Amino acid sequence: MAITNLFPTFVDFFRLTVSRYLGINLMGEKIENIFNYLWLNNKIATGGQPTEKQLVLIKDAGYEIVINLALTTSENALPDEKAVVESLGMQYIHIPINFNHPTQEDFALFCEAMQTYQDKKFFIHCAANLRVSAFLYLYRTLYQNVNEKSARQDLNKLWQPNKTWQNLIDEITNNHSLITQK
Repeated sequence: MAITNLFPTFVDFFRLTVSRYLGINLMGEKIENIFNYLWLNNKIATGGQPTEKQLVLIKDAGYEIVINLALTTSENALPDEKAVVESLGMQYIHIPINFNHPTQEDFALFCEAMQTYQDKKFFIHCAANLRVSAFLYLYRTLYQNVNEKSARQDLNKLWQPNKTWQNLIDEITNNHSLITQK
């Protein structure tokens, strides 16, 4: 796995960890300070695990749905993220994906959530925005007709998928092509 911006990613992860464990805010008070934050369009922004304060910023930015693709045991996971998100008046959808064993079924659940609430404004996150960026690369190219090169550039702003994730991307892309050709 190649993290595209390794040093900034390491620094942000360190700041997030120190902030969480020492209660000192080193992340800043802007939505853009969320770990590995990436704004894609007026309906979708993504990031790594937000803090409770950052969830307030997400709400204030007009996001209506928070989708979390991380496991509850992921580094920096909020113990009761669902309750925090819902107390802010947003909807919470948790699709826990094992980073080392993502499946086509995981992607199908993600697509179902995206399509069910397609008129809503989404903030989608996992632990480091790697799972999310891969799924959104697929979703945008397969279901939103986003140019593959443009979607790949957004994906590569965060990382170049490792073998496991690239295999999943290839499988889903190939299966989708077979289905649409029938």
